[in-house]
Amino acid sequence: MISIYKSKDQSNPSKLELLENIEPGCWINIVAPSEQELMLINKKTGVSMDFLKAALDDEETSRLEIEDENILVIVDIPFTEMEDNSLTYDTYPLAIIHTKREIITICLKNSKAVTDFIEGKVKTFFTFKRSRFILQILYKVATYYLIYLRQIDKKSVMIEKRLHKSLKNKELIQLLSLEKSLVYFSTSLKSNEITLEKMLKLEITQKYPEDQDVLEDVIIENKQAIEMASIYSDILSGTMDAFASVVSNNQNLVMKFLTTITIILSIPTMISNLFAMNVQGIPLANYKYGFEVICGISLVAVIIAAIALYKKDIHM
Repeated sequence: MISIYKSKDQSNPSKLELLENIEPGCWINIVAPSEQELMLINKKTGVSMDFLKAALDDEETSRLEIEDENILVIVDIPFTEMEDNSLTYDTYPLAIIHTKREIITICLKNSKAVTDFIEGKVKTFFTFKRSRFILQILYKVATYYLIYLRQIDKKSVMIEKRLHKSLKNKELIQLLSLEKSLVYFSTSLKSNEITLEKMLKLEITQKYPEDQDVLEDVIIENKQAIEMASIYSDILSGTMDAFASVVSNNQNLVMKFLTTITIILSIPTMISNLFAMNVQGIPLANYKYGFEVICGISLVAVIIAAIALYKKDIHM
């Protein structure tokens, strides 16, 4: 899908006009494009197909590339997805192409970091201020990393509380999913950091001091996200190890309790089986209160066995 926007109202910079054709100073936002759509953009803008297809590989790493005065910036951006009625986190590459006349963004999915500009949630940006626009997108990406990292931390705390009362694997699997998301985030953020450092040397970012300040802010936000991801990952890893041991210990306690019950219940069973044998000479066979005596013997034996097991700490 191709959407073309352009800032028209100087009094309201965040207001975008949806265009039908490409104009100088416009922003071309492309989401999950087809081959025909990419060929059309290639023909209209002159941007190479390699640049246009770069972000369509979900394994593409963050990088910076320059070709024929066109600048390609690829960064990994965070996404949330629903999987098995649970919110999961992942990253996908976003390509931002700076040309002489327009800005092009390409991604496999709609990202909040991009749609916020379309929905007017970002103030004071212009599509024709291409270098500043790129930096504002990168700042939004770093901001959403921080937002999702805080969500992951809160979600992990909620799962931990449920895990205190659960012996199931569901909570551990959810924690494992969050830990995997943190690994993806940490890897992507570190890769983005290298690209941002390279952008400091670009002419388009050195041209205006204000742009350099914005880029430095982006780098600071990105570093903060890296630190948060590392801290949360360490905490979550330690928590999973601890709770795995707790769950295993709880299972051992249950098995110990069941074993104790089995031993105690086997005593009256053995005694009753002994007196149920169809042989002569069984004690109390003809005694009037033989049944009551046998029950009493069984009860005493059970009590003695329970006390012995308790002293040996074989109980719940």
